[in-house]
Amino acid sequence: MESAKDLIQNVPDKPGIYKFFDETDTLIYVGKAKNIKKRVSNYFNKLSHLDDKTRKLVSQIKKIEYTIVNTEFDALLLENNLIKSQQPKYNILLKDDKSFPYICITNERFPRLISTRRFDPSSGNYFGPYTNVKAMNTVIELIRKLYYLRTCTYNLSQKNIEEKKYKICLEFHIGNCKGPCEGLVPEEEYNDNIQQIKAILKGEINYAKNFFRVQMSEASQKLEYEKAQVFKNKLDLLEKFQNYSVIVNPNITDLEVFSINSNENIAVVNYLKIVNGTISQTRNIEIKKKLNEKDEEVLVHAIINIRTELNSTEKEILANINIDIPIDGVTITVPQKGDKKKLLDISLKNIRYHLEKLDEGSEEKEEKKKRVLITLQKDLQLPELPDHIECFDNSNIQGFNPVASMVCFRNGKPFKKDYRHYNIKTVLGPNDFDSMYEIVHRRYKRCIEESLSLPKLTIIDGGKGQLSAAIKALQDLGLYGKIPIIGLAKKLEEIYYPGDTDPLFIDKKSESLKLIQQIRNEAHRFAINFHRDKRSKSSLVSGLIKIPGIGESTFKKLITKFKTISNIKNASVTDLAEVIGLKKAQKLKDDLK
Repeated sequence: MESAKDLIQNVPDKPGIYKFFDETDTLIYVGKAKNIKKRVSNYFNKLSHLDDKTRKLVSQIKKIEYTIVNTEFDALLLENNLIKSQQPKYNILLKDDKSFPYICITNERFPRLISTRRFDPSSGNYFGPYTNVKAMNTVIELIRKLYYLRTCTYNLSQKNIEEKKYKICLEFHIGNCKGPCEGLVPEEEYNDNIQQIKAILKGEINYAKNFFRVQMSEASQKLEYEKAQVFKNKLDLLEKFQNYSVIVNPNITDLEVFSINSNENIAVVNYLKIVNGTISQTRNIEIKKKLNEKDEEVLVHAIINIRTELNSTEKEILANINIDIPIDGVTITVPQKGDKKKLLDISLKNIRYHLEKLDEGSEEKEEKKKRVLITLQKDLQLPELPDHIECFDNSNIQGFNPVASMVCFRNGKPFKKDYRHYNIKTVLGPNDFDSMYEIVHRRYKRCIEESLSLPKLTIIDGGKGQLSAAIKALQDLGLYGKIPIIGLAKKLEEIYYPGDTDPLFIDKKSESLKLIQQIRNEAHRFAINFHRDKRSKSSLVSGLIKIPGIGESTFKKLITKFKTISNIKNASVTDLAEVIGLKKAQKLKDDLK
């Protein structure tokens, strides 16, 4: 508690955000508060009232930073941005990082209509994003049937057209384009069509319907029945398209609907966008809860995320629970009856279905994992169900930076908490056998010393040589015969048992072999990434030390102050100068650009 007092003594009594860091200076939690000091103090004053997850968070807090802002809403936005960019391990995780497509009407002469996932307001008018690509393509197909738009990327300036720089293409001959490249359609007529398209994309279908209705009537009065039929067909297309949409009530103006439901670990938020009484967009977001967060807190984050991503400016929000988001000019209500309540019911129905599917999928996965483990036990003739498996792998390039990894699977799933990286300490040069002996010995020696559970199966990534080295390590620890162990050779996926000269081949389509391969590949990935990071760090360190005036002693001062190479690179000249002086700081900054 003395250290807790030290942590919170300088925290201000103002609105803002607070950041918790662990002993490795890693950001582990971001929170917001009307009064930062009061909120942070609550973590330390009433530990007995906290749940297990929050107590674990508090036990890891070694440093607190804060940022003061003007309003509570500013704090909410800043908190949300930090969670999305940093993803602290104790904050909720929105499992929705997709890049959704837009429809864009380009801002060039004779504009084009395109779909894109890149949002650049300077290049045209954007509509969306569309969470359902099929629905977006249906809209594009409708528009291309109604209007004659060019698809070419030519620069159709007045000068280029007058000089007849371009020729009409196949699109003109099959009736999809009227040939603006040769000046065969007036620019004013083309732009009138563009305005109608924009109205349709905004959900204002009546504007285009009235236009086609008038054109059909005028053509009919002039006895131009074929032309009238063309406009009637387009009118029918619009009617059909509108009927496909879910009509709620034409009297309901534009608004958004957010609803939430959750279980112990996952929350699902549904979003509906209503335009002119029609549901124009719908979307489900899964949110992984980390600290038993309340639905109100989770929904606030989801609303901010979705409205920011969709550039929403709607002034009315419907929700299924009472929440308080201080957004200027926006009202949030929980409807109790009427058409707005029906909208909310539709949203909740989507959530219930989504949660049911998640539960079904989870049960099916658990049953499949258990079935695979039973099959693996039979295939390898193991004495127990292998619900705890560990796998070892070495990694080096031409003997440099030798490292190793151990990954752990429990109940057929990665158990990343028990993953381990190893720097090879006792072996010089590229010796995979001795390296394997070292890491297996170190791992299980620690298991003995700390009374940790031993695996039901150990997999060695390699053939007879690596397996023999691992067996020697187990023998020296008195564990041989207590831990089932196999070697997996890469070429033909042969499985080697201790003492057997001939390998075992499991059917290539077997689920048990696929699980073994998955575990081996995960160990390989984990080792390779560690090796790559180590090479990169070595390269950065050597690169810094090679800068004139930056020797090992200067580097030690920098790493003591800034903790990581990344922090050194991102530090300002002023911050660097406090440690190594202005001249060296400026030189370092110039060389790091």
